[in-house]
Amino acid sequence: MGLLHLELVDFRVFTQARFDPDPKGTTVLLGPNGTGKTSLLEAIGYLGLGRSLRGSPREAMLRSGADQAILRAELEVGERNLLVEAEINRTGRSRMQINRQAVRSRRDLAEALSVTTFCPDDLGVVQGSPAGRRNLLDDALVIVNPRAGSLIEEVDRCLRQRNALLRQAGGRLTNEVETTLEIWDERLAASGDELVGLRRDLLEQLAQPIDAAYQSLAGTSGRTAALALYEGTERESMAEVLKGARADDLRRGLSTAGPQRDDVALWLNGRDARTQASQGEQRTLALALRLAVHLAATDHLGVAPLLLLDDVFSELDPDRSRRLITELPAGQALISTASPLPLGVEPALVLDVRDLS
Repeated sequence: MGLLHLELVDFRVFTQARFDPDPKGTTVLLGPNGTGKTSLLEAIGYLGLGRSLRGSPREAMLRSGADQAILRAELEVGERNLLVEAEINRTGRSRMQINRQAVRSRRDLAEALSVTTFCPDDLGVVQGSPAGRRNLLDDALVIVNPRAGSLIEEVDRCLRQRNALLRQAGGRLTNEVETTLEIWDERLAASGDELVGLRRDLLEQLAQPIDAAYQSLAGTSGRTAALALYEGTERESMAEVLKGARADDLRRGLSTAGPQRDDVALWLNGRDARTQASQGEQRTLALALRLAVHLAATDHLGVAPLLLLDDVFSELDPDRSRRLITELPAGQALISTASPLPLGVEPALVLDVRDLS
């Protein structure tokens, strides 16, 4: 699996750009701030995940004054070459295609371009809202479980329809609203129970790798215990959860319970790492989460996903940088940096992003 070429039109700071990384090794992207290093990785991430790595709305990804951005990547997957394209529109629907065929699910993207990321914003996975932790878990699920992509999309679809109905109801449970609500509750309960089960199973599989990755990155072998636990909806209880929340949902006009509200509890030596760990500990734990996911995906795929490292080393001391590099399996990697590379990084190619336009 490897990225061969990337072309951008009207994406972020780029009017037009072509990027040809080393197809198997490490490509380092250099350039002053504001020249597009992170934007380049964001474009690649969008083609693999179907959303911005920064959590940006689509209009933010368009070059100033443009109404549409085009992303186009040529990939080598096994014996095949694939073309993945995205059309991001300021208004109307955006589109994605693989070999000129419409993308049906997130699984399609993951099979064409599996990516894992490390970036300074990862600290927010530990410190921030539950959404960041759910996204990390769901992105990993899409890579390692063929069922997960369509399941996540079904949950999202049910929630959109259910929330629209709740808003239209205006707090009144008429016979028509109740009948329609029960239909969406039945569908959401079925898909939601299955998604929660997959999330729990994956988190259990990642428990030991997360702990091992934290201890390795922190250099605290045997002295620190890192733990990640699913927090929220219990298995096979979604129907009861939705029924119990119905009155509050009608009053507030949105779904107040379900897989979209669940969280991942993170613990270090019995302390809630989300609120009680130091920033250094939180940053190391965020790296450990990403590393555990990357290793699990590598084990599942038989080859490492495309690794995107966005200016990570500027946030790490030399020891943690060296340990991170030591733990990463061999594979194609793209590194943006404004600081010297740590020992152990042997780039196959170094590019100045200012030369890509």
